[in-house]
Amino acid sequence: MSKVSNRTKIATALVGALALASSNFVIADPLSDVQKADSKIHADAAASQNKVDKYFDQAQDMLFEYGSVADERESLKSYNDYVAGLVADQEATMKLIQDDIDGVDALRQGVVPLMFKMVEALEQFIALDLPFNQDAREARVQRLKDTLNSAEVTLAEKYRLILDAYNIEREYGSKLIAETGQLELDGKEVLVDFLNFGRVSLYAQSQDQKSAWMYNEESKSWDKLEDSYLRNLSKAIKQARGQGAPDLFALPIPAAEAAQ
Repeated sequence: MSKVSNRTKIATALVGALALASSNFVIADPLSDVQKADSKIHADAAASQNKVDKYFDQAQDMLFEYGSVADERESLKSYNDYVAGLVADQEATMKLIQDDIDGVDALRQGVVPLMFKMVEALEQFIALDLPFNQDAREARVQRLKDTLNSAEVTLAEKYRLILDAYNIEREYGSKLIAETGQLELDGKEVLVDFLNFGRVSLYAQSQDQKSAWMYNEESKSWDKLEDSYLRNLSKAIKQARGQGAPDLFALPIPAAEAAQ
């Protein structure tokens, strides 16, 4: 009995030891799984944080980019508004220019007949005026007629030449002019010095200064002057040519016509 009991005790002890060892293994496995799960959670949390940081950085970059784009859009809008204003102003200017161009055609249609009338009036005026510097004045009118019918001269230049001719005629009325020419008397040509005192009177004196005449506008003829006027007429002719000092001289002038 005693031997069996000892063996039994030994066997019971071995079984108990094995059972204890087996229970330790069973407890160790769940702990390891918990540690692994915890590590995985930390790793996933770190990965998630990295993603959050990455997305945050991307969001910040996008926000900055949006701000830049918004600023650029406002700048472009302001520039476009400025350019639109310039275009509108240019279009308005172009319209004004086009209106002026259209008006030029209408103006040309009115100016051309006017210029012909001006030349015709100038020709008639010279024919009715005192007959001084007649050849040059009539030649000037003929040049104007030729110019009006020339396609090589611009409309503006034609108009300028007509105004120049009118200005020359205007200046004749305020000048003392002396020139040498031929005077027809009793069917004979006499070389004389003409003197026109503006458009008030016209005189002629022979080259030997022994005879003088005054133009009679009413009869369209030349009346002989008294010898007492010869010296004064010679003085006036020299002054007109710049050959004498300014001085007073006395010459007869036509009487003013009575008012009708």
